[in-house]
Amino acid sequence: MSLQVLSFIVVGATFALYIGIAIWARTSSTSEFYVAGKGINPVANGMATAADWMSAASFISMAGLIAFLGYSGGAYLMGWTGGYVLMALLLAPYLRKFGKFTVPEFIGDRYYSRLARVIAVISLLVISITYVIGQMRGVGIAFANLLNMSVEVGLFSGMVVVFIYAVFGGMKGITYTQIAQYCVMIFAYTVPAVFIALQLTGTALPQIGLGSNLASNNTHVLEALDKTLVELGFGPYTGLGGMSQMNMFLLTLSLMVGTAGLPHVIVRFFTVPRIRDARKSAGWSLVFIAILYTTAPAVGAMAMWNFIATVQPGPIGSPDGNVKFEDLPAWTDRWEETGLLAFEDKNGDGRVQYYNADNPDFAPIAASYGWEGNEVTELDRDIMVLANPGIAGLPNWVIALVAAGGIAAALSTAAGLLLAISSSISHDLLKGVFLPNISEKSEMLAARLSMVAAILVAGYLGLNPPGFAAQVVALAFGFAAASLFPALLMGIFMKSLNKQGAIAGMLAGLLSTLLYIFLYKGWFFIPGTNVFPDTPDYWLFGISTGGFGAIGAAINFVVAYLVSRATAPTPEHIKQMVEDVRVPRSS
Repeated sequence: MSLQVLSFIVVGATFALYIGIAIWARTSSTSEFYVAGKGINPVANGMATAADWMSAASFISMAGLIAFLGYSGGAYLMGWTGGYVLMALLLAPYLRKFGKFTVPEFIGDRYYSRLARVIAVISLLVISITYVIGQMRGVGIAFANLLNMSVEVGLFSGMVVVFIYAVFGGMKGITYTQIAQYCVMIFAYTVPAVFIALQLTGTALPQIGLGSNLASNNTHVLEALDKTLVELGFGPYTGLGGMSQMNMFLLTLSLMVGTAGLPHVIVRFFTVPRIRDARKSAGWSLVFIAILYTTAPAVGAMAMWNFIATVQPGPIGSPDGNVKFEDLPAWTDRWEETGLLAFEDKNGDGRVQYYNADNPDFAPIAASYGWEGNEVTELDRDIMVLANPGIAGLPNWVIALVAAGGIAAALSTAAGLLLAISSSISHDLLKGVFLPNISEKSEMLAARLSMVAAILVAGYLGLNPPGFAAQVVALAFGFAAASLFPALLMGIFMKSLNKQGAIAGMLAGLLSTLLYIFLYKGWFFIPGTNVFPDTPDYWLFGISTGGFGAIGAAINFVVAYLVSRATAPTPEHIKQMVEDVRVPRSS
């Protein structure tokens, strides 16, 4: 059976499962639409949270970033995992005890202000729309691989599927769909990783394989990768990859505090029956997340090793060291048709040269080999995980399975984000501020219409993303770090923080981060509208756009504290409400 047919069968079966679940779990009330009626089992919720968490950035892009960035790519791994621990310990149980539907609703009530709630909604929309751009890019890449067509066609196909099961299912349908998607996703991620680890190291567990020797030459995997990359003019895999220690620290911190402030994940802890179930959900989520996150470094390193071995099968610099264009494997043809991989014979020798043509120190060495430029002219980092089984020569059913897993990862998070967007508009803005007497039926209609609008906006922006999926998602985490996380944390643990401080802090953190990112990434991420080049030479104090969220969070904390000290104290009944939320309770 051909790969195309097998891919359609595997992915089609998963789609039928997702849509069937959505129909079975269709919602009829706002409680079911927003928080699944608060009746989800903590183990099931832990699995759904893990699927919501492990987006296209985790499944598709994170290992790709690690493959190209090496050690410094670990910032994404550490930041996202560490942030989840912060959320589970400092926010989730308390917000579940508060008992509301959404994060803006908590902020509005805690800071006794409609304006604070509106600013929280604006922050949520900025975070979620930026985040969903990365997911739609992942959807486009995964569907392009499946359909053997352009990313644009793949993205439109994904929009249709998301529309069907997210708009009608609400949180209840999305939760049970995400449980199924987690099973598909984790199976699709670990099976090829086990096969490839066995191929390269003879060890079945990828986590152990990364610390083992290559079976072919008895050299440590990372040592061999370092040596090969340096010989091709790149930096060592285990080096910082051009990222300064300060930026690695700031990026990790930004991802951590941004993760803890993500509204679409926090709302998952509102779906369980009791407060202690929120804590159990957090524990189970970490278990389910760890399966993929401890596998990703091995996937990234082994994918890079296999790719180099594909284009450079012989000794570097020898006449026959590079593969002939006519001998490129079949997997490259599929990805060339998507536009995400391209080759060009620049010196006319009929062989592929892959090296760092931007390294001036390597230029004389390349010239001595007769190389006239890097002939892998397009290699999108986001394809590495999806292409990995093909690169390693695994069976077609494994390639089809990975395609299904990539689509599941992108769709699961996209659905959660779209629900957060729709609930913030219908519940927090319409019902909470502008139309408090709106009927439940009208609120449900508004939620679904706003979700449709969000799908269209996300699809449009996904066609022109400001970076790779994980990099776009990192910007969203920066916005969350600078806006919502300080307001949530101080709202729980600082009774004296008043509405003036919270409002001023959220505005200062969000606007400073937006301004900084827009200056270097472009206004609304439109290419060519950036004021400064996004390079270290132009960054303020050398701080990267990905790490500025940590600075925005610090600005938020400081402004909120100073303004609270200079304005009227928090009312006593609000202080009592905060005290009630913080008091442990066994239920």
